[in-house]
Amino acid sequence: MNLVFPPLYAIIEPTLLTISELALAEALAESGVELIQYRNKTASSRQIFDISNQLSKMLNPRGVRFIVNDRPDIALLTGAGGVHVGQEDLNVEEARSICGSDRWVGVSTHTLEQVAAANRTSADYIAFGPIFPTATKQNPDPVVGTELLRQVRRMTAKPLVAIGGITLERAAEVYRAGADSLAVISDLIRAANPGKRAREFLAVAASVMPGREVSG
Repeated sequence: MNLVFPPLYAIIEPTLLTISELALAEALAESGVELIQYRNKTASSRQIFDISNQLSKMLNPRGVRFIVNDRPDIALLTGAGGVHVGQEDLNVEEARSICGSDRWVGVSTHTLEQVAAANRTSADYIAFGPIFPTATKQNPDPVVGTELLRQVRRMTAKPLVAIGGITLERAAEVYRAGADSLAVISDLIRAANPGKRAREFLAVAASVMPGREVSG
């Protein structure tokens, strides 16, 4: 797959927010972020639909690909750019049958076996982690580290998204280990200026991968 993947994958986690989802998404979009996911594990389907619909309507005209976590039905209904599924959710092909072939379907993996399985699917990208300890999941999977990420890079030609405990200080190390993109939650949301922090991540990506074309 020759998909050119945005180097920063911002994830909006409502439990960490001090501003609205829309305000954060707007700040990130204005800072050059081209890929944003909305992940809400506690809200009702109605609430997830409403917020996703607002985010999709705001981000689509800006050229930002909006991803809905877990819910291919909501991705379809809101005109989102894709859906992300985990190991406990619908599988990749089931999700794609619901949201359509023109949307991205991404999948989370935590072991080499899961990566190998994901690589055999039609997934548009594979997320792997947690790379470092993370506090954004109640029952996180075991930390995999950057060495295992290097092994995963050799296993797949699909775009590889590293996730879990990634901070600005660790960004270069993770890119160099083979990640095409960094999924970041806390280090963006909890920053005093999320937009500024996003630009700093993008600057690291540009310095580590010079000349790399970046597009959504």
